[in-house]
Order: sequence, then structure tokens, then C-alpha cells
Amino acid sequence: MNEQRLQQTNARLDCIDSLLNQQTPLCYQGGMHVGIDLGTADIQTVVVDDNGYPIAAFLDWADVVRDGIVVDYFGACQIVRQQLDKVEARLGVRPTHAITSYPPGTDPQISINVVESAGIEVSQVIDEPSSVAAMLEIHQGAVVDVGGGTTGTAIIKDGQLQTSLDEPSGGRHVSLTIAGGLGISYEDAEQKKRQGDQTIAPLAKPVIEKMADIVANHINGHQPAAIYLTGGGTLVAGFEAVFQQQFPQIPVVPFSKALYLTPLAIASYGLNGARHD
Repeated sequence: MNEQRLQQTNARLDCIDSLLNQQTPLCYQGGMHVGIDLGTADIQTVVVDDNGYPIAAFLDWADVVRDGIVVDYFGACQIVRQQLDKVEARLGVRPTHAITSYPPGTDPQISINVVESAGIEVSQVIDEPSSVAAMLEIHQGAVVDVGGGTTGTAIIKDGQLQTSLDEPSGGRHVSLTIAGGLGISYEDAEQKKRQGDQTIAPLAKPVIEKMADIVANHINGHQPAAIYLTGGGTLVAGFEAVFQQQFPQIPVVPFSKALYLTPLAIASYGLNGARHD
């Protein structure tokens, strides 16, 4: 990925951060591309215009998905419906189509069912790390997507997806370790993790090292030119340093607002297909 693409992506992530959960009406007329990401720790809806620039973004922390499996179907459907209501309030029009995603190795129909329960048609579905690889236009590399419950890796060679793998180990495991190590509640551990508290780095390190081992197995036999870190789990204090130590010969590329990278990529995937209003 070239430097211009990296800067563009970071600027769009900053934009999402600035407009997150804003329902202030926006005078907008044009195409829209809706991405809905059903994560283990949160559900996000991001809308981009025909140029890929974010115009609406909503996030709800939720405990409705575990390792790619919806454990609270009604709760997931309700959140998606509410976020689409907020999109309508902001943009003045109800989206009719959306793109969604799924962790590699899980059934994509689960995500499709949840999204379509909100009365919107799923136009495309793609696995999470592959959506990021497509948006970043990676020619040779590996995208590591660390969510709340899983670590997924998409390996790209000559611009084509070679394989996409996923294993249980994510931000939830970090929070459990922090909670146990500090003798605090899981909720308090989550807050420390989300705030980037540097004091938790020693506690989180063994879990991050396990994730690095998972990725090492995923890329075994491949030679990625770089490793791109996405997902809220990669924002844990010390994450990038552990990965760079594990892969000293491979550049590790972080994103400061990586929590929003996957839903942005899902929405942006629509730019490659038909445009829907």
C-alpha cells in the first residue's frame, strides 16, 4: 500500500471518529454505500458517499455475537434497525441496500439474516479481513483483523486473496486477563483497554503474543510484504510492539482509529459494485 492510500485511509478514520453517532441532519443528495459490521464487542454502521468519504457512522457496544455466532439474535436485529433509523434521520432517506461481513470460517448467512431482518437487502457479503485488503488495495501482504472474540488473517498475493483464516482469540480475552490480573470487574477492564491505558501492557502482552503466534501460523509458507493491523483489539497498549518483535523482518502497519477500519472497508466495498441510493 502506498503512502497516499495510507494517509487517505487515516483521514477517513478520523472523519468517522469526528461524526460518530451524530444524527444532525445532513443535506446530502447522491449515492450512498452502507456497511454493517456485526462484531463481538460492538455493532457498527458506516455510510460512505460515491467517493468513499464517510457521511454517517454509528456504533453501539453490544454483547450479542460470540466468535462469529449471534447469541442474541433479537438484540442484534434491534441494534441494526435502530442504527438504520439514525442513518435515515441524518441523511433524510432510508437505505435500501447494505453490505455486511463475517469472520473467516463462519457462516455468512448469519450476518445476512440479522441485517435483512431490519428490512434492508444485503447486496454483498465479504469476510472481514478481505474487505480491508480490498479497500487498501494491497498487492502483497497480510491483513490481521483482531476483533472482540477472534483473530483473522487475510493473505494477499499479486493482488489476489490467497487464503483467509480465523481463530478464537481477541479483545475479550485481553479484558478477561486484565480483570483477573488487577482484581477488577470485566467492565472496568474493558474501559482500561479502550482508553489505551499503558499500565495494562504487561498484563496484555501474553495474550497479544498468542495472537501473534496465531498469525505466524496463518502466514506460514507465505511471504507478506507487510502486516496491516485492523480491529479494535489492535489498539490495546503494546500491541504493535509485540507484533513487530514477533515479525522483525516484516513491516507492521497500524491505524490509529483501527476500531472503525473494518466497517469503513465494508461500506467502501460497495464502490466496486452497483451503486444504490
